Amino acid sequence: MSRLLLAMLLGAALALLIGWAWFGGLPRWSSAPQPAPATPQAAVAPHASSQTSAPAAEDGRKIRATLFYVAENGVQLVAVDREVGYADETAEQARLLLDALIKPVDAPMVSAIPVGATLKTVLLSEKGDAFVDFSPELSTKHSGGSLDELLTVYAIVNTLTVNLPAIARVQILIDGKEADTLAGHIDLRRPLVKNLTWTRAPEAAPGITNAPNAPNAPAPPPPPGEPHP
Repeated sequence: MSRLLLAMLLGAALALLIGWAWFGGLPRWSSAPQPAPATPQAAVAPHASSQTSAPAAEDGRKIRATLFYVAENGVQLVAVDREVGYADETAEQARLLLDALIKPVDAPMVSAIPVGATLKTVLLSEKGDAFVDFSPELSTKHSGGSLDELLTVYAIVNTLTVNLPAIARVQILIDGKEADTLAGHIDLRRPLVKNLTWTRAPEAAPGITNAPNAPNAPAPPPPPGEPHP
């Protein structure tokens, strides 16, 4: 009987030892879950940025275009052949043309756009009307005078209508709103068509015909109904 009791005690002790080894005696780190390795951020950012496609206006393509500046005599526009960025959409191409027109130009020519004026947006209608929205500086920083105002208006109108056949008329807006005039003379309450009456054409400039050629000729009077009352 004593041997049987001793065997039972030894069996119980062995069972306790095995249980301790499996559940209590192992080091704590052996059963802890291992954290997942972090994703390297430096490898993700370059890939994301490379997926951003550049606008068509910034892909390096160029076109030859005719821009209109104030001539050295100060009383006419002159057509100048320039390279500007290319865009597939007419509205975007119009924006690129006007952005180029706003930039400073080498003497003796002068930009017809007042310093500080910026282009905000260009909208097109199904009828071929372009609505070009400028910042308030186009009006507030204008030098004034009916002739200077006339040159500014038609530098904008002619630049779009000569280069873009899809645009038949242009209406100038100021800060998103319809404007009566820029400086009190030229009626801007309706879209305007191309008018080359005040343009002196250089020999190589495309799209310009029947313009006065005398370098110091005074500007002709505006057509009936053109000035703002």
